[in-house]
Amino acid sequence: LLTQAGCYLKSSPNQLGSWEEEKRKPLSSINALFLCVSLFRLKDLEVAELGDSDVHVKMLAAPINPADINMIQGTYAIVSPLPAVGGNEGVGEVLEVGRRVAALKPGDRVIPAVTGLGTWRTRGVFPEETLLKVPGDIPVLSAATLSVNPCTAYRMLADFETLAPGDSVIQNAANSGVGQAVIQIAKASGIKTINVVRDRPDLPKLVERLMALGADHVITEEMLRKPEMKDIFKSIPKPRLALNCVGGKSTTEMLRHLQPKGTMVTYGGMAKQPVMVPVVSTGDALDFSQGTFCRSFTKESLGSMMDALCQLIQSGQLAAPACTEVPLQDYKAALEATMKPFVSSKQILLL
Repeated sequence: LLTQAGCYLKSSPNQLGSWEEEKRKPLSSINALFLCVSLFRLKDLEVAELGDSDVHVKMLAAPINPADINMIQGTYAIVSPLPAVGGNEGVGEVLEVGRRVAALKPGDRVIPAVTGLGTWRTRGVFPEETLLKVPGDIPVLSAATLSVNPCTAYRMLADFETLAPGDSVIQNAANSGVGQAVIQIAKASGIKTINVVRDRPDLPKLVERLMALGADHVITEEMLRKPEMKDIFKSIPKPRLALNCVGGKSTTEMLRHLQPKGTMVTYGGMAKQPVMVPVVSTGDALDFSQGTFCRSFTKESLGSMMDALCQLIQSGQLAAPACTEVPLQDYKAALEATMKPFVSSKQILLL
């Protein structure tokens, strides 16, 4: 829970009570991750009463994404009102539904349809419209990591340029969750990828892993500035689309390799440096937010995208990113690992 000292979460998510009140309330078997401004705590909560349009869900797994950390820090575009359970993504199993719920039944697998649902918990009661059903035969880790990174990759590849088989895309942070999804979705569509990563001690191992996912070229940020880049474009065309999650010099150098009238989409700023566009530039620079997209599209549109992604998973063309599975009680280690540099494995809380 994200809260302030001296307060706790009652069964109603917007009510605050004192610690004296809390002592008089019986503890339930439900755990949720409790996040103070500078303190993370695991806390027992009562499950909310099931309403007519509500769904009782047993959470199975939930990742820790950089955006989750940004929300806790108060630097993300969306900030949950306090107190709040952390986590924007995950997968759960339906235990019970309200009498007006028609699209879900006990045993169904569900993922969030909205941002800020609060998935770092063992169980929860959610309105039906905040959930999307996913096939029960896709791996738990794939379902748990489906609603953020693959959707971001899918939308950026589909919405900003009309790409055809043989076209190319260049991206930085290629080892991130989004980057790995871009590689696989592009490969399934016949689109070539040029993937930029930071230099690191285990670079050969990382290059091997990204190539195994379907990357056509994996290069370091330093190589972006070298004449050898011309050799890459002897076998594939210059990219029409650039995907930026870093900012700073990496973005500037990547933009130089775009085709005339190409598009660069920025969806993150890991370097915490401004996006610098060359004085002479013939391309477009755009911003993208998956959360904004989800709020602007209908549930049917989201469902259609999820169906396409689930089909890729079922056909073996889209795998979950490299993951480290962590029991909920070891959340501190998972949070610390998420914030370390050069970590290519996503931390998954097992609930």
